Amino acid sequence: MKKAPLLILMLVFNLSFLFSQEQKKPSPDSEKEPEPSWTKKGKISFMFNQSAFSNWVSKGENTLAGNASINYNFDYVKGKYSWKNNIITSYGLTKSKNTEFTKKTDDRLEFNSLLGINADGYWFYSALVNFKTQFTKGFKYSKDENGKEIRTKYTSFFSPATILIGPGMLWEKNKNFKFNIAPATTKLVIVDKDLTLPNEAYYGVEEGDNTRLELGFNASGRLKITLMENMTIENLLNLYANYLENPENIDIDYSMNLVMKINSYFTTNLVFQTIYDDNSFEGFQIREVFGLSFNYGF
Repeated sequence: MKKAPLLILMLVFNLSFLFSQEQKKPSPDSEKEPEPSWTKKGKISFMFNQSAFSNWVSKGENTLAGNASINYNFDYVKGKYSWKNNIITSYGLTKSKNTEFTKKTDDRLEFNSLLGINADGYWFYSALVNFKTQFTKGFKYSKDENGKEIRTKYTSFFSPATILIGPGMLWEKNKNFKFNIAPATTKLVIVDKDLTLPNEAYYGVEEGDNTRLELGFNASGRLKITLMENMTIENLLNLYANYLENPENIDIDYSMNLVMKINSYFTTNLVFQTIYDDNSFEGFQIREVFGLSFNYGF
């Protein structure tokens, strides 16, 4: 894999780090304030984007798209122990006038759990659990000999599903800036064996099988900063290298969420995500969504 895309991602992360250093540091008194044992917080979001054309000479395609998501955190902190959990669900659809199929723009079910025991200062001994899958079927789209669009089932619920489990070390300065390193992470990939392909072309799983077990290095980080009043940016970075096969091919999952606040309920959001995983696709997968979002916190 070429190193340039990875270097670009790390540059973005490092620039965000520099921005974060300019923020006001908490006073020693605030750091000593006791935290509640349980903290629970969630947000429901609905994002919309739409385009319409009528007698438009340069032409255009009428589209309507929507996305619904729930992000819920429930954390436990007591003394030197912390247990932080996050559930993310998201589902999006788009409909275009020129295609008979309604297509997915997002489909995500993810659970993260991170156990930490303070070692010294900002450092914690950690143990992570990560689970990812999707809700509904996914399709590959093509055209038949008559030029009509057709689709072929490619993914479904629990195909694929991935589970990561591993011990490591966590560096957490605050809730908005943390990085976890897990050098001995077990990764289990689960798929529908009826969807597998020759030469392990379906998420690296052998044809006719439904699981793939890996052992590798995992690193993940989160950085959320305030760029200016009513504008925040959140960076999420996940890296994984499989010791057992082609460890030089590093899996990358980078997400950026730029939020421009309008008022307590409405924001304008720009979501950018890129994934590199040579077991699923030879190259970078890119997703970008921009729209108006309605948010409700609970």
